[in-house]
Amino acid sequence: MKTTAQRRRSSVPALAISVLLAACAAAFDEPLAHAGGNDPWPPAWQDAPAPTEFMPPAFDPPSASDCHRPPTTREVPGGGFEPQGLARHKGALADARGDASGVAAERSAKPVLSLVEGSAAPATDAAPMPSAPWAQPQPAPQRPLRETVTAGMVDDNADFGEYLAYRQRHAGMPVRERDISERYLLEVTDASGHPVHDAEVAVQRAGVAQAVMWARTDTAGRVWLHPRAFLSPSWAGERVLGVAVRKGAMQSRALLRRGQAQAVQVRLADDAAGARPRLDLVFLVDATGSMGDEIAKLKASMHAVAQQISQLPGQPDTCYGLVAYRDRGDAFLTRSHDFTDDLGAFRQQLARVHAAGGGDTPEALNEALHEVVHGLSWRRDAARLVVLVADAPPHLDYGGCMSAPEAFGFGPPRGQRADGLGRPGACPQYDTDMQAALAKGIKLFAVGASGLDPVGEYIYRQMAQYTAGRFVFLTYRDAADPGSGPGTQTLHDVKQYSVQTLDRLIVRLVGEEMARLRRG
Repeated sequence: MKTTAQRRRSSVPALAISVLLAACAAAFDEPLAHAGGNDPWPPAWQDAPAPTEFMPPAFDPPSASDCHRPPTTREVPGGGFEPQGLARHKGALADARGDASGVAAERSAKPVLSLVEGSAAPATDAAPMPSAPWAQPQPAPQRPLRETVTAGMVDDNADFGEYLAYRQRHAGMPVRERDISERYLLEVTDASGHPVHDAEVAVQRAGVAQAVMWARTDTAGRVWLHPRAFLSPSWAGERVLGVAVRKGAMQSRALLRRGQAQAVQVRLADDAAGARPRLDLVFLVDATGSMGDEIAKLKASMHAVAQQISQLPGQPDTCYGLVAYRDRGDAFLTRSHDFTDDLGAFRQQLARVHAAGGGDTPEALNEALHEVVHGLSWRRDAARLVVLVADAPPHLDYGGCMSAPEAFGFGPPRGQRADGLGRPGACPQYDTDMQAALAKGIKLFAVGASGLDPVGEYIYRQMAQYTAGRFVFLTYRDAADPGSGPGTQTLHDVKQYSVQTLDRLIVRLVGEEMARLRRG
């Protein structure tokens, strides 16, 4: 039984609630004056902030007008760190001193191959120890110095059902997962039915101006949209999304009804055809010790590749860029050379890249991809392609940047928030930057060099599929023996793939992109 004091204390909350309700009723009976008499009333409810991994990435749209300049170089030092106690300083010291013996101690054994018949690559020694159950050590066969390289290619968007089955077979991989199982095609054409290249695309929630996803159409006027990859789980139940499309002064809108089978089609006014197609082509190269052969192949074949690209229909106006990367604790983390149309100068920069450093399997691919997407001067109205040549996945074991992000070159894009994840000090992550790549209209063609483990294959295919690129991989006469010479077999989990020499395959992929551009 309550005492009188207890009854008095219990009546206080009830009294407060009564006073509050009365005040609210009075407020609705007589509107209060407020600043900004033209403000909408009632005010819009504010959405709860989305988890940071579902925020659209920060980026600057492509804005450069040309690349008629010598290449400029920007280097982010490796910092001398030894994450998780790994002894990685030998490779950095050997690189700084030009000590070939120190470099060789950190290189994995690989077959000596070349992209183009008649070119040579230096031999390697010392196979690496696998650092994860997915890593597969490679044998060290004795190979002739002159031999072509064959490679396979799969288009995971063309055979999407098989790609989903592949992901299911490899569920549980230590990767940054994005759910791409729900997919829709957006097609943008002009009034005459021609595809509109490089149209800006914003996907929106109903009644909310802020975009939840950005993209740019490719040379075929197309974009693949994956709502579950960019929608917060709290918004997963929304059945209709808005799609706004803009190219110059032309704008249009459409609705994406989730579950629809047909493509989302948007039509703009007539788009003027360009007089000469533009191509921005970047080579993103793993320059750690295990990549000596691949770097030698790229150097040997670069002239032939560039010559074949220059002879494509329309003779594209081509800008070349290069980003080499290693890892923390090495002589450099990333070394980037911005776009130039001076092929001779570009080849000189490529000639200075050599393999050294490394030490563990993962490398600084996160940081390098961030530099490619945000640090280079991408042009307006260009086909934007990245050819990644690497044999290892990115580091996913770093909890955060070991210093201020600006020290590693991960400052915000101009006029944007602190980083692609919206968190000051957060390290770049490949899944966020593959979304930023799509926002800038950049396609990733990921070439898996010999020794790429299943985790690396999964991540490379993630990046390629999301940006509508391709996964490319080396092939051999005997899949279990990379020293068996060129052939059609591979250890990668792929089906229905085509095989060509690697240099011709790269030119073919570039040619397919450029052939779809409308020319005047």
